[in-house]
Amino acid sequence: MNTEDKQPPMNIMVIGANGGIGRQTVEYALASGHKVTALLRTPAKLHLVHPNLEIVKGDVRLPGTFEQYLENNDAVISALGDGMNKPTTLYSEGNASLLKSMKKMGARRAFFISASAIEVSPLQPFFIRLATKYIVQKLFRHGYADQRIMEKIIKESGINWTIVRPPRLTDKPATGHYRVAVNRFLKNCLRISRADTAHFMIDNINTVEMYQSTVEIGY
Repeated sequence: MNTEDKQPPMNIMVIGANGGIGRQTVEYALASGHKVTALLRTPAKLHLVHPNLEIVKGDVRLPGTFEQYLENNDAVISALGDGMNKPTTLYSEGNASLLKSMKKMGARRAFFISASAIEVSPLQPFFIRLATKYIVQKLFRHGYADQRIMEKIIKESGINWTIVRPPRLTDKPATGHYRVAVNRFLKNCLRISRADTAHFMIDNINTVEMYQSTVEIGY
């Protein structure tokens, strides 16, 4: 999918701005003319300078450190990341805290990063389904368990959420050309770059069809 319509300038907050997808999201949003507030626990790790970029110190699990930045905000991109092969509550607790703060401050639009392998897609080839169930899901069982809790919390939030489920992520540059499936599985959803995942989110902030939807994305 390639969204060519020019987005009006917006105020966008990126959570986890120094992660793979987070960093790409900040860069693409700035290149597209938006103002970005990048939230990091360690701001010095984000080596970017731009007149439309504000880098702030905060922890998504501590509302007092970031709530003020949600005021007059057009969209939030939650690109939280943690070790998927170890026990974690970052996805569920972090995004629950974020959603509570969004409601308090009147922010309504947000994207959340999950993973395509959280479910075994019936549209994948047989060997891919086997590998997903018996290798990938077992290897990353801790991360997926917390992301399942996260998705449930998001779906009950009432805001205009979009859950993005990318497959295997690469560090290749953005192409702007990819396929998406809204509220269904994407056939042969095998890989996508972090840059194109960022491209999809920024270019679809105002796409009403994406509201309260789970989206798979891939080449």
